[in-house]
This record gives sequence, C-alpha cells and structure tokens, in this order.
Amino acid sequence: MVLNLLFITTVIKSTFGVVTTGLWLIPLLLAAITYYKYDLVDPESKVHDETNLFGEYDFVVIGAGSAGAVVANRLSEIRKWKILLIEAGPDENEISDVPSLAAYLQLSKLDWQYKTEPSNKACLGMKNNRCNWPRGKVLGGSSVLNYMLYVRGNRHDYDHWEALGNTGWNYDNVLHYFKKSEDNRNPYLSNSPYHSTGGYLTVQESPWHSPLVAAFVEAGNELGYENRDINGQQQTGFMIAQGTIRRGSRCSTAKAFLRPIRQRKNFHLSMNSQVTKIIFEPKTKRARAVEFIKQGQMKKILAKREIVLAAGAINTPQLLMLSGVGPRKHLDKLGIKVIQDLPVGENLQDHVGMGGMSFLLNKPVSIVQDRFNPTALTFQYVLRERGPMTSLGGVEGLAFVHTPYSNRSLDWPDIQFHMAPASINSDNGARVKKVLGLKESLYQEVYHPIANRDTWTIMPLLLRPRSRGWMRRL
Repeated sequence: MVLNLLFITTVIKSTFGVVTTGLWLIPLLLAAITYYKYDLVDPESKVHDETNLFGEYDFVVIGAGSAGAVVANRLSEIRKWKILLIEAGPDENEISDVPSLAAYLQLSKLDWQYKTEPSNKACLGMKNNRCNWPRGKVLGGSSVLNYMLYVRGNRHDYDHWEALGNTGWNYDNVLHYFKKSEDNRNPYLSNSPYHSTGGYLTVQESPWHSPLVAAFVEAGNELGYENRDINGQQQTGFMIAQGTIRRGSRCSTAKAFLRPIRQRKNFHLSMNSQVTKIIFEPKTKRARAVEFIKQGQMKKILAKREIVLAAGAINTPQLLMLSGVGPRKHLDKLGIKVIQDLPVGENLQDHVGMGGMSFLLNKPVSIVQDRFNPTALTFQYVLRERGPMTSLGGVEGLAFVHTPYSNRSLDWPDIQFHMAPASINSDNGARVKKVLGLKESLYQEVYHPIANRDTWTIMPLLLRPRSRGWMRRL
C-alpha cells in the first residue's frame, strides 16, 4: 500500500537483486556512509554463519524470523543444550536498517516474492488480479520487510484463543512475555504496567513526524476517541505509532535477539540454508532430523530433543506437506508418502485491507519525493539518526475503532486505521505501484494526474474477517 513511502528511486543490483530506474544515487552513498560507522552505532556485531556444523543438536529451529529468532535465543539460555538455527536467506544489510526504505526490500532477494492466486473477488486493481504477499527470506524474516509497527493485539483475541482450548494463551499470561521482551524508550510510558524496559526488543516512536499525525489524533478526539496507548489497558482509540526501531534504525528480531547471543558457545546459525524435509521416525512419528541444502550440498542434522518449525505462515505448512504431514488426498496426488493425515494449509486467515483512501492537501506538509534534498536527507539520517528516513515505512498514526457491526460494550474494535502523510502518487510511480503490483491503467487514471501532489492516506484494515482460504503445495 501507500504506506511504503520512498525517498530514493535507484536500487543497487548487487544489494537487492532488482533495479529500478531513477536519478538519485543515494543508496550507494547511504550504504557507504552507514557501513563506515556501522560498528560504531550498533553495539552488536552480526551473527557468524557457522560452516562446521555438528551432526546432532538438542534443538533445531527452522526459520530465523519473528518467531524463530526469539525461540533460539531463549533455548540457548540453557547452556547444556546445543541449538541450531536454520535460515533460508542471507543476513540483513545496511539498507534494510533504514525504516523509510521498507518498500525497496519487497520484491528483492530478501523477499520470497509470493503472490495470491487470481481472484474475481479481491485484488481487482492488481496485475492479473493477484496481490503480492511479502515474506522475509532473510535473517530476521518478515521483521526485516515489515513497517515496524508495534501492535500487540487485543486482550479479547488472546482470551478467545485460550477459550478454544489453547491453555496458557490468555492475555494476562502473554502480557508477561511482551514485557519481558520489550525495551520501551518512550518516557510517557515509563510508569505503565503494560510496558517495560531492559528487554531485547527496542520500541519507540519515530524521532520525526509530519504535522499531519497530530491532526489525525486530534480528529479522533473530535469523533469521541481518546488519544491512548493502544497496547495498554484499552485498545480503542488513536495514537502516534510506535515501532520496533533503535536509534532511528530498524530493530528486527535478528538485531534484537540474535546479535546479543552471537558468542554463546551452544548456539549455531546456518544461513542460506533451504530446508527441504523433516524426517520422522516410522513407528513413533517423532520428528527426528532435518534435511537442507547449503552451498549446493544436501545436509542432514539430527535433533536430540525437538525440531521447532518457525518458518512462517506460508513456509511452515509447505514444509509440513513436503515432509508427509497434510491432507492425504493432496499428498497422494503429489506422490508424497503420508506420515499423518491432517488439514495442514486449511483455515487460512489474513486481514483485509483497502487502499486508495487518499486525500489532497492545500499545504506542503506531506511527504513528496521531489521536495526533499536527497543528500541532506541521507546525512540527517546517518549522522544524526533523525529526519523523514526514520519514518516507520511512512506510517505515522494508528487507530482502533468500532463499526456498527461490533459490540461497543466490549473494548474489541473491528477496524484498524493506518495513517500516512503521503499516497501511491508521492514517488511519481517510481516504486510503490510496483511493490503493490498495481495495474498500469489504474495508476494512470487515478494517481498519475496527482503525481507529487501533497496527500495523506488512511488504510482501513478489517481485524476479524470471516473469509477463509487455503494453501497447497503445487
């Protein structure tokens, strides 16, 4: 969506594996300067890619993303356990650290580049009626591609999970772990019982805001919604967005949870390692080993205790089906030996978002690419950790509101708003429309006539959609 706000239109092929045309060569300058001072501004060095792997570990964690990085960190606290973390992608780079450049990471080599199937009910403005579905193929997973927004979810969501039979997943239980991980650096939340400091994951507001976000929050007040911490006691309301950033740079789960443990002797990381199969014991059906390809060679690692599958919403069911766990009819069709007949890949749910709600402004207060001096922006970000490049992918405001279809007596809103001081037109068609996969005819008719005009956008997100989908290994 528009929330991918861009200030730079050239991508270095060696960094991303893609090239877009443009005149600004800032990525090269940005990469050079940031690399020069990288170790100075980031106290945690990057994690070593282990080549001399053991034949067996106590735990093998598949996927070093938003979940896998945390699991590997916590397991390796037990020094007698040996932990192997396997990641299909490479490490982060200096460009991925820049919050405002989130859109440049999508459709790059750090992205699995998935697409939804063609539909006549959704993605109608996209090429071939297919939406892009960004997923991180990188150390840190989708926390390297996302917009860094720190939104925990609603109390009733977790209580509902436990009511469905998932013991221990109620809100009061999970709040403890949110606080354990968090290092919140906003002073106005320092005394909140819902936040904490000293954890691995840094949370704070962007150091830069447009004047529009204050107007957004004030507008919420006029509608009867309070300006409140949406991760606190109540969720319904408006606020300036908080994000997982540190000193103006992205704080991925790799940076937060893996770099600090890089010297633990019982922790190994294997990057650029594509897992192809989980091997089960025939009689007990216990997961026993993992097969993966690294540097063109097939490797097999045994797990003494457990294999933790944290490969994301797409790759986890895919890998299960490749390993023989899934719908029997589907696996038989593919010639995969069935280990266990289970509805893997069913009941797929995702939030439904609607883009395009953009409004023209009569003052130069939004983010427009041609208005910014690229050199000044770069030095402001690299040397002072300030400026528009610290923006959370362009998103400045968040709100949770009720529609007439929700129960207003409960603090369980059914719509979330993302507010951005820009639109799809703000980069003159250089990148955002490509990331979204917009049809050229749609862009030309709607956005080209207002290219580089001052705009702001609000994107409504349906929080509890009733539609369900499925995934298959094709």
